Amino acid sequence: MENEPSTASTASPRLQATQVYAMAVICLAAGLAIGYLLRGSYLPVSPTQPVANAGSPSLQGGAMGAGNMPSMAEMKQMTDKQAQSTASAGQPSAPGSPTGGGRMPSLQEMKKMADRQAAPLLEKLKRDPNNSALLMQVGAIYHSTHQFKDAASYYGKAVQADPRNVATRTKLASSLYRIGDVDGAIAQLNQALVYDPKDANSLFDLGMIKLEGRRDGEGAVAAWQQLLKSNPQLSPDRKATVEKLMAEVLTTLGDQRGIKGAKTNDGRK
Repeated sequence: MENEPSTASTASPRLQATQVYAMAVICLAAGLAIGYLLRGSYLPVSPTQPVANAGSPSLQGGAMGAGNMPSMAEMKQMTDKQAQSTASAGQPSAPGSPTGGGRMPSLQEMKKMADRQAAPLLEKLKRDPNNSALLMQVGAIYHSTHQFKDAASYYGKAVQADPRNVATRTKLASSLYRIGDVDGAIAQLNQALVYDPKDANSLFDLGMIKLEGRRDGEGAVAAWQQLLKSNPQLSPDRKATVEKLMAEVLTTLGDQRGIKGAKTNDGRK
């Protein structure tokens, strides 16, 4: 995120708004699972890097505006572009990939891979259908292979088996968002916060989904403010990331209000 344009740019408010929402799209749609930014087992990933590598017209041209979920074709285009970048860098393909030469598998190939990986777990679930740990493992397999509907189904069953598991609810929210169920995703995060009002992942994801899914900048900022207030132990880099997101959104909101005020003073609606 260090390479992002400064919020003090002289670009128009419309352009600044596009940059803010593009940032959210990248975090939520370009193959990154939301909330991983704040999970200790994952390293922060700069969301600007996929744009530079992919050159996806749907991101740069604004075809995927706020509130619109990426289509399967758009997601495949992004993964294919990212694969080309990986191949050009001479990096090997993922272990177990049915394709060679660094090419990312298609969604159909990824579905077959997921079904193969999930098969032994599904056999265990036949004997123990309410095993939340097994259900989460199956959900994770399908989510990581972009089979988000299947992932949401298994995460949902895991939540039913263990309703107070906040981590499971955040994963379910991520899968629901990816299939276009913004309200369902927000509902899961709000319920997670009932059980743990300070959960950093839930608060971060809630802000991202409100920003991108509902175009609710004020709601996003409120969630992130609560995140920072209730989690003083955040590492400096993660805190800086949240603060930068907030600054971008607040700048855009301020510019939008200024334009509205100017129009009112000019006597135009």
